[in-house]
Amino acid sequence: MQVPLYNLEPLLEVMGLGLLLAGLPLVLFWRRQRHASSPQRLKALTLLILTLTFELVLVGAFTRLTDSGLGCPDWPGCYGQASPLGAHSEISAAQQAMPTGPVTHSKAWIEMIHRYLATSVGVLIIVLTVWTWRVWRRERQLAVHPVWPTITLVWVCLQGAFGALTVTMKLFPAIVTLHLLLALGLLVLLMAQAIRYSGWREIAMSGGLRLGLKVVVALLLVQIALGGWVSTNYAVMACQDFPLCQGSWWPQMDWRGFALWRELGHTAGGELLAFSALVSIHVVHRTMAWLVLAALLLLGWQLLRVQPLNKAARLLLGLTLLQLLTGMSNVVLDWPLLAALLHTGGASALLLTLVWMWARTRPQAASSSPAAGTTPAASAKSVE
Repeated sequence: MQVPLYNLEPLLEVMGLGLLLAGLPLVLFWRRQRHASSPQRLKALTLLILTLTFELVLVGAFTRLTDSGLGCPDWPGCYGQASPLGAHSEISAAQQAMPTGPVTHSKAWIEMIHRYLATSVGVLIIVLTVWTWRVWRRERQLAVHPVWPTITLVWVCLQGAFGALTVTMKLFPAIVTLHLLLALGLLVLLMAQAIRYSGWREIAMSGGLRLGLKVVVALLLVQIALGGWVSTNYAVMACQDFPLCQGSWWPQMDWRGFALWRELGHTAGGELLAFSALVSIHVVHRTMAWLVLAALLLLGWQLLRVQPLNKAARLLLGLTLLQLLTGMSNVVLDWPLLAALLHTGGASALLLTLVWMWARTRPQAASSSPAAGTTPAASAKSVE
């Protein structure tokens, strides 16, 4: 059955369900923060949205890993309905025709729950934006200028557009990968605002370490993009041994897998993508992983000597170890769902930890002791 890719009839109902989901954390937030000042409330709301967005990233990964991205083949609803309940007959027909196909009852619910949660995060960001502007006009003393949440609102709208394209363009690899990267960008924007409320660049750090931190962030972003490319092209199991791949250190590879603008499973010219192309995608990600692993370990070891950052450094090292273990288990244990989810969550947590360090640190004054890595005043601070 031919299904229109866009059907806006259930749009208001889907938005209403997202609003209801957003209402619960808003009520709990209001009860806990009713005696706090406006800046404290805005900080708490930003942290709440940051937490929910991190969870949304994991739900999005679960949707992708369970092959539920096309569980509802139209957008924003499911066969023109606001929930899979209203589309029961259409989903049943699709599932009967292809029992292991992209449309089943469980996959439809997974996909729609992801959309509801995404809508609720959008509603909360609207609340944050409007509220920040109101407080700014009244007090003019906020640590976060309202332009920040406004940019975040525009960003989440762009993210929603890419979510729609993910469905309507049938899991086009470049679109799905950009959808992931935009989600991480949203996390970074929210983290930056939360840090501005709690203290922006108060800890002194040597110029060399700050440069190293910047380089590691850049390497990690490249590696995350490569990991997204592996996942969206379903290339995780192209290598099923470790540390070798197909029994070789450098197996046969087809570099057409790195053509960015092409349909899933096809080359840019429309031909079916060879298995060796999936091998090349996997091998490049795995090779880059060793470089990023070494950079993270070196940075974490150096930061252990910076007293205000040693707790964060231990977290960084722990997350790096988690990434190594989950990445290996994805291969040797045949891509277990839990390990794959932890791998995505670990990458997101690594990025947030590095962003936290960058935003909380400033260049060390020339008169400070290089051995200490911090000014005396900064050394007295503890990681929050």
